[in-house]
Amino acid sequence: MIYRGTIVDIHGRRLFEGELVVEAERIARITRIHDGDGGPPYLLPGFVDAHVHIESSMLPPDEFSRWAAIHGTIATVSDPHEIANVLGRQGVEWMLTRAQMAAFPIVLGAPSCVPATVFETAGSRLDAPDVAALLALERIGYLSEVMNYPGVLAADPDLMAKIAAAHAVGKPVDGHAPGVRGEQARAYAAAGISTDHECFTLEEALDKIAAGMFILIREGSAARNFSALHPLLAQYPDRVMFCTDDLHPDALMSGHINRIVARAVQAGYDLFDVLRAASLTPAQHYNIPIGLLRHGDRADFIVVESLETMEVTETFIAGRCIVRNGAPQVHRIPPDSPNRWAALPVSADTFRIPAQSQRIRVIGARDGQLVTDHLIVEAPIQDGHYHPDPENDVLLIAIINRYAPTPPAVGFVKGFGLQRGAIASSVAHDSHNIVAIGATPEALAAAINTVIEYCGGISVCDGTHCWVLPLPIAGLMSIDDGPRVAERYADLDRRTKELGSQLRAPLMALSFMALLVIPSLKLSDRGLFDGERFELVPLEVPD
Repeated sequence: MIYRGTIVDIHGRRLFEGELVVEAERIARITRIHDGDGGPPYLLPGFVDAHVHIESSMLPPDEFSRWAAIHGTIATVSDPHEIANVLGRQGVEWMLTRAQMAAFPIVLGAPSCVPATVFETAGSRLDAPDVAALLALERIGYLSEVMNYPGVLAADPDLMAKIAAAHAVGKPVDGHAPGVRGEQARAYAAAGISTDHECFTLEEALDKIAAGMFILIREGSAARNFSALHPLLAQYPDRVMFCTDDLHPDALMSGHINRIVARAVQAGYDLFDVLRAASLTPAQHYNIPIGLLRHGDRADFIVVESLETMEVTETFIAGRCIVRNGAPQVHRIPPDSPNRWAALPVSADTFRIPAQSQRIRVIGARDGQLVTDHLIVEAPIQDGHYHPDPENDVLLIAIINRYAPTPPAVGFVKGFGLQRGAIASSVAHDSHNIVAIGATPEALAAAINTVIEYCGGISVCDGTHCWVLPLPIAGLMSIDDGPRVAERYADLDRRTKELGSQLRAPLMALSFMALLVIPSLKLSDRGLFDGERFELVPLEVPD
């Protein structure tokens, strides 16, 4: 096969009009015809998502790959700790099986923190021998994000054994250390951790680069850090990669890494520095078996009409066209649906808490951020019980243990803005119990019971009706195709905003209200958790 166009040579940092010849899945010859930009079509290496939890797309790995490829993605570095928290090694092996069916290479990691903390109930546990056994598998490419950064700084023996196991087989170790700077950042990196995707200030990123780490600039559905971190592309272009971390299905349909690339190019950054972050650096760091548009490489490349918009017309893997004109050319393979579920229906009375203090702790949600505030507010009290106050945006929040029938944990949250109704989800990072927020106890119970009825999913209830996106695969992923899942998710997002929420992505924000390893205040199935003190705290503040 022969392809002609403007070749984007990221190794030689040049553009030239040329001809690409593919034989037996590899690039047999690249012929330069004229130097300089010859106009469209442009042929360039495909993009790599350097850190993504595929489960957050609510699609199995192979279905995810079909729709990521339409945006020029040709590989991902994927941490399966979402499904591992539900199903343990069985879940990781299920992801490995589906990844083998994918349209492009998916490098899966061995989850390092299952469960993420000892202050919550997960469906499984992976100790150091379990992790070492996974790392010994050829198809496992790295140790997934080490989220328990206090454990690293304290040299926790089990955690250090997992890191040592990765080093023993020559595989990189991913980090996760939000807000960690200075001497602590140096100590974290010195443990052998090479990346971080949680920086939310430029100063933090610079500290970690100085400590020897790579920084992943993240633009996902919940957290977006490009605005804070983009100067790194000029200052340290060889230490930067791009990632989405968590990308919900409606967002995946409209763009992936190509959107970050386009934004960086339009901001005036050097094209070749940007493409280095999007392709070359992650491919080298994670030893991803992809071609990078060189003679002899596997014929993995993409075709775009504009180097500014990065809208992809074709994607090739091993010389085979897997995307043409925005449509996947790879057939869908229906998945099975492993799960673990033991939650029982709840009543509204469960969420009526006797008042014991005039002041309570309240989670303060921030739009577009995973970090939350630790608020102290005057308690809304009615008939001797704490009561939600939608007028002042003080709403009920609950976590229901889905692995055993135990009483739920209940608290309050500000920032979601619901004036009525409730939302609930079995996607609740990282243990994936049920998380729900509501304006009344009745609506809260209805939303939760809808998720329980389907043994996993996302529900929105307006006080009269409930709508649901079933997620039968571990309570995390759908068995439908990508566009259908995206359509149903977008509908739930719209209905949540009709209930009053002004958050950009309220359902994604909901799923992170139980993520204890991100400061400041979160809720687990065991109660409120102070992420800075790293301990459970009571709802009431003494008068």
